Amino acid sequence: MVLVHGDDDFAVSQRARQIFQGWCEAVGGEDHETVEAHAASGGEASKILGRLRMALDTLPFFGGEKVVWFKDCNFLGDDRTAKTKDVTSALADLTAWVKEFDWQGVHLLISATKCDKRKVFYKAIAKQGHDEEFKALSTDDREWQAKAEQLVTAKLRKLGVKADYGAATELVQMVGPNSRALMNECEKVALYIGDRAEVSVEDVRAIVTPGKHAKAFALGDALGDRNLPRLLRRLDEDLWATKTDRQKSTIGLCSGLISKVRALLFARELLDADMIRPANAYPQFKSQLDDLPAGEFPDDRRISPLGLHPYVLFNATRQAKNYTSAELVRALDLLMQANLKLVSSSLDDSFILQSTLTQIAARPAAAAV
Repeated sequence: MVLVHGDDDFAVSQRARQIFQGWCEAVGGEDHETVEAHAASGGEASKILGRLRMALDTLPFFGGEKVVWFKDCNFLGDDRTAKTKDVTSALADLTAWVKEFDWQGVHLLISATKCDKRKVFYKAIAKQGHDEEFKALSTDDREWQAKAEQLVTAKLRKLGVKADYGAATELVQMVGPNSRALMNECEKVALYIGDRAEVSVEDVRAIVTPGKHAKAFALGDALGDRNLPRLLRRLDEDLWATKTDRQKSTIGLCSGLISKVRALLFARELLDADMIRPANAYPQFKSQLDDLPAGEFPDDRRISPLGLHPYVLFNATRQAKNYTSAELVRALDLLMQANLKLVSSSLDDSFILQSTLTQIAARPAAAAV
C-alpha cells in the first residue's frame, strides 16, 4: 500500500504512474483497476470511496494479484469537501475496514493532493504501507532554484541532452517555480536542438516561454548583463504594464533596480576581497557562502550580503564582472536621484528611467579587473 501525495500535482502524478506501471508489470494480469477519485462534493466523495472498497473486494477473474489505483483524490486534506459529514463518516468506515482487510495479493496505490496528516485515515495508511510526499517548488523556499536546477538537469539527461554552463540556470530563471512547466520546457528544448547533444543558454532563450517569474526579474537581469538594447526594450514593456496593472508603478520599477544594483555591489565587493570565487553552479557557490565568517559582516542584514537570498547573490556574482565597484556606486547614486525625480519632478517618468539606465549601462561591458 502506497500513498503518494503533495501540492506538486505534476510530481505526484508522475511518481504514481511510475509505481502503478511497475506494479502491473511485476504482477502481470489484466484485471487491474483505476478509480478516479476527484470529487466535487461530500456526497460524491462518499460514493467514490464505496467504489474503492468494491474494487479492492473484487478478485481477479483468473486469480493472481491485483493492483488498484485510487487516482487524484482531493478530499484527504482539510478543505470544505474533506470536512463534510459524508466524507468524515466514509473515511472513518474505510479506515476500520483497511485495518481488517486481507492485503495478500492486493496492491493499493493512492495519489492525492495535500493530505491532513492529523487524520486517522492518513495515519492508518502510513502505518500499514508507506507514503511519499512531493512539495511544490516555492519562492518561500530559499533553495527552490537549486532544487529546480536538479530537476531540469535530470530531465534533460533522461532526454539524452546535456546542459552547458548556465543553460539549466537560465531555464529555471525563465520558467520559475513550476515543475510541470519546467519539464515541458525541457522537452521543447530537446526537440529544438535536434541531433545536438548539448543545449546552450542561447537555445534556452530562443525557445523557452518566459513565465511570470522571469518577467518579474527580466529588467534587473538585463541591467546586470549590461545589455542596453535588451534593457531599454524590457523597460518599455514594464512601463506599458504600469498603465494596466495597478500593482506596478514606475517607483516600484526604480526600487527593484536599486535592489538589483545593491546585490551587484555586494557581489563585486566579495569578489574583489577574494572572499568568494566565481562559480559555475549554485551548489559550488552556496558552499562558499556557508563558509563565510558571519563575524566579518554587519549584524543588520539590510546592509550585509548575507541578508540577500543566496540565489540572488549567486546570480549577482555572475553579472558583477560587467561593472567595476566604482561604476556600481555611481549606478546606485543615479538610481537614487531618479527615484527622487519620479516623486518630485514634472519630467516624464519614462524619460527619467530611460536616461538613467542609459547612463549606467552604455559603457563597455569588459570584465572588471
